Amino acid sequence: MLLARLRMPRGRAAWAAGSAAVLVLGLVAVALFVGGGQDGPPDPRARQYKDVDACLLTGEKGVAAGTPAAAVWQAMQKASLDTRSRVNYVPVMGEQTAANARPFFNSLMQRKCAVVFAVGAPQVQATVAGAKEYPDARFVVVDGDGAGQRNVTAVRSGDAAELDEAVESAIRRAVKASETSQK
Repeated sequence: MLLARLRMPRGRAAWAAGSAAVLVLGLVAVALFVGGGQDGPPDPRARQYKDVDACLLTGEKGVAAGTPAAAVWQAMQKASLDTRSRVNYVPVMGEQTAANARPFFNSLMQRKCAVVFAVGAPQVQATVAGAKEYPDARFVVVDGDGAGQRNVTAVRSGDAAELDEAVESAIRRAVKASETSQK
């Protein structure tokens, strides 16, 4: 008899209790799923970037203070504030040769960088060689030679004002070109 009482109840009462339990579990799941989101619209102070990437190819020390790439990186960040372009850098790890720098250069091109800055002899060599394959992108090589390529600009690192101007100008041209192509 005890077993008979422990059995699941049948009939309308059982259906009502089961339905109520499923409904409560469903409401809890929906509350957990929806409740984890953001309340209201996105923060208007959040920075809205344009679809333009400016990329820096550096030696293995990256943009650490005192490296040749540090001044370029600082100018890129300043230009990003003014133009709302995205900026990033990729250090060439391992052997510092043009052959080793080439895959890092290629990764920047796969990211569709609109303008690529190169600092360091191996990075400059890889960039000048690769620029021929990407005529629509812009390239700025620091302390290198553009070898007469129309999409390569060479600047000297010794003149900080010239370097800042070259970086800002290249990024502004990339942003303007992007805006023109979207119209």
